[in-house]
Amino acid sequence: ELFELPQWARVAEGLSKANLVYFSGITLSLFSNIGLGRFLAAVETVRQQGVKIAFDGNFRPRGWRGDLPRTRTVFMEALKRVDIALPTYDDEAVLWGDPSPEATVERLQAFGIAEIVVKNGPNSALAAAAGRREFIPVPEVVTPVDPTAAGDGFNAAYIAARLSGTGPLEAVAAAHRLAGEVIRHRGALMPRQAVAMH
Repeated sequence: ELFELPQWARVAEGLSKANLVYFSGITLSLFSNIGLGRFLAAVETVRQQGVKIAFDGNFRPRGWRGDLPRTRTVFMEALKRVDIALPTYDDEAVLWGDPSPEATVERLQAFGIAEIVVKNGPNSALAAAAGRREFIPVPEVVTPVDPTAAGDGFNAAYIAARLSGTGPLEAVAAAHRLAGEVIRHRGALMPRQAVAMH
């Protein structure tokens, strides 16, 4: 519990040196109430200092011990502090009852989130940013060897592309490519040779 250690304030201060802070619902599920409060306060502070905040709900019921009301409450607190949302539609449908990726975008925009990419299974992602909303198809549908970490790969490529100055729609295309490569390999980590090609 990083945010329960005596030096938690130093850890929080370290976040201010980043260009972007990324966390997920899994991250939030691991905190005690004290740690969660400190973490969200740190996120709010660094955001006010200009650090971008990215979040993927990555909802896993087991991590929340089936407590949907608490999960929703914690997520709503997190979403108030987010600049870039990277949810997976299937997770959002389970947690919030969203009937479509478009509904997910609208719900998240109500929090003031300006950049949203809803991962929508193996075929597309819905990007909403800069006044545009567009489904970006997967360039090549791949038969997965192992879907583990496809969303993480997508998020990593998207964030890396955005930090390097690529626009949101082009960043989604890059994210699709890396996610497609990730699922061609067994396990959460790609072999070094495959990583070197990206």
